[in-house]
Amino acid sequence: QVQLAESGGGSVQPGGSLRLSCAASGSIFSINAMGWYRQGPGKVRELVALITIPGRTNIADSVKGRFTITRDNAKNAVYLQMDSLKPEDTAVYYCYADVSVSLFRRNNYWGQGAQVTVSS
Repeated sequence: QVQLAESGGGSVQPGGSLRLSCAASGSIFSINAMGWYRQGPGKVRELVALITIPGRTNIADSVKGRFTITRDNAKNAVYLQMDSLKPEDTAVYYCYADVSVSLFRRNNYWGQGAQVTVSS
C-alpha cells in the first residue's frame, strides 16, 4: 500500500500565501506523477497542478502565475506554493499520486485533504 501524508493549508486573507506539502510512502516502485486537485463547496473535484517525475507540469488556467508546483524526488514529495490567494481558491485540496507499485502494476492514490480558506 501507498500512503500520502499532506500538511499545510489553513485560513488566510485574500492576497495571502500558503504552502501545501505531500509525501508518499509505502510500497513504491516508482512515482509517475504527483500533484494537487481541489474541491470547492458545491463543486466537482478539479485539477490544480500536476508534475510528472521527468518534470513536466500541468497547471490549471485559474491558478497560473499564482501557484507553483515543485517536487523532491529523493523524498517522494510534492509541494504547492499558493500566492495571491483569492476567495475562489477556497476548497479542500487533495494530494494525488500516480504510483507504480511494481513493474506491471500502477495505481492512483489520494491524500486525506487539506482545507484552504481564503476570506477577509
